Amino acid sequence: MPERDLHAHVSALLETLRQQARELVAEVRFHDVGTVQKIGSGVATISGLPNARMDELVTFPTGIQGMILDLDREHVNAVLLGATEGIQGGDLVTATGHRLRVPLGPWLLGRVLNPLGQPLDGRRPVEASDARYVEQGAPMIVDREPVHEPLYTGLKAIDALVPIGRGQRELIVGERKTGKTTIAVDTILSQRSSGVRCIYVAIGQKKSSTLEVIEILRQQGAMDYTTVIVASPDDPPALRYLAPFSGCTIAEFLMEDGADTLVIYDDLTKHADAYRELSLLLRRPPGREAYPSDIFYLHARLLERACKLNAEAGGASLTALPIVEIQPGSLAAYIPTNLISITDGQIVLSTDLFNLDVKPAVDVGLSVSRVGGAAQTSAMREIAGDLRLELSQYEEVARFARFGTDLDPATQRQIQRGQHLQAALKQPAHRPLRLAQQLVILLAAAEGSLDDVPVERVPAFERELQRRLESDHPELIVQLDRTGELTDEMRARFGELIEAQQQTWFGDSGLGENNSGRSNGR
Repeated sequence: MPERDLHAHVSALLETLRQQARELVAEVRFHDVGTVQKIGSGVATISGLPNARMDELVTFPTGIQGMILDLDREHVNAVLLGATEGIQGGDLVTATGHRLRVPLGPWLLGRVLNPLGQPLDGRRPVEASDARYVEQGAPMIVDREPVHEPLYTGLKAIDALVPIGRGQRELIVGERKTGKTTIAVDTILSQRSSGVRCIYVAIGQKKSSTLEVIEILRQQGAMDYTTVIVASPDDPPALRYLAPFSGCTIAEFLMEDGADTLVIYDDLTKHADAYRELSLLLRRPPGREAYPSDIFYLHARLLERACKLNAEAGGASLTALPIVEIQPGSLAAYIPTNLISITDGQIVLSTDLFNLDVKPAVDVGLSVSRVGGAAQTSAMREIAGDLRLELSQYEEVARFARFGTDLDPATQRQIQRGQHLQAALKQPAHRPLRLAQQLVILLAAAEGSLDDVPVERVPAFERELQRRLESDHPELIVQLDRTGELTDEMRARFGELIEAQQQTWFGDSGLGENNSGRSNGR
């Protein structure tokens, strides 16, 4: 064979061998492998894994995965995303090279899942069409716009006094058993015809309480537009830590699909406790109240993902309602003050009002919405504009009245009017009202039409007024839901409706069937 041909033949053979070697290397997956040094309380210390990264997933021999949360020169610490049974020192651990993702798809609504996206409702396994990282960056400032659309809770005391807008972050704070979860559930129920998709994240809640919430949502048809994420107290602390981030990722997926979304974190106190537990197990230095120093950043990067997108970015919104439980008189504790500084306002629930059967027990003096009237329709702004001031003045004067001091007639009238306003804002649990239903009773209270009704009978007066509105003027309900504007004609018809109800209640001569209760009440 000539030397030229031999050289060409060798070159071709070498190129073929190189190509086959590249294909073989591409087929072979190289993994970092480490060894479990110790394990306990849901945390494993692993040696090896020289290329490990923060938040990377590792796989144990039992099939359970862990997530790396701590890096050191000689070892890494991983939190387990499942049970520790069967894992012991000396076991080999394999790095995956991937971060944790949550499965996403059109099947999300109506499901009950754990923070890893695995079903807990006994139905078919999930069929993911997409998957996204649990930890993601917040939308950029240039993609946002100011909050200007209302998100109705269906609760008069909140929609009138502490309005919430789509894209807002409004904190619900109160002591144990003051109705925090009830407000969140009623807000979900109120979205039935609004097109808002809801995510309810139960973090460390008792299973019986979570099941009760799920049952209420199912009975009232709200599960059709709701996804429930459950991390129960007996789950590993890593799942309680991941739960709100998983819920937020699901909400972002729905938002990017064009839907306004609402995510409720119930509650972030237990989330902070889970992170504190993990941090102490990882031997991170404790700070105030033994919480790690980055607990503020943890909640800030979670809540910063709530926003209202501008038209160029799709125009949808993600509204966050975090819940925090406080000990008696500890509103200035570490976690509540952190969250108050992060959010766009807070709804503070009063134990004293709750015990007096004023529900929802909203403390008007401490509650605030930094979005304010921008999150209200013009109709609600017009009618509820002075209610907050009147209630605040009533509560201030009522404190002095408790000491038994002599009050002048003007102060007595102010207290009586405040009592009627407070009674008008009461509302049974799980009965959210539409905009027109709220406006009619608020208009009656603002114009003094309730002043002659005994305080204890205001709820009965309201129920009859609501029935009259639904039977005589259903078109007002539809029109206000659509436009949110109160025209002079509509206001006049509301006035006629209230006047007719007064006539029925008291009678033309003031001696009607219900007047005996009225006189006794006065």
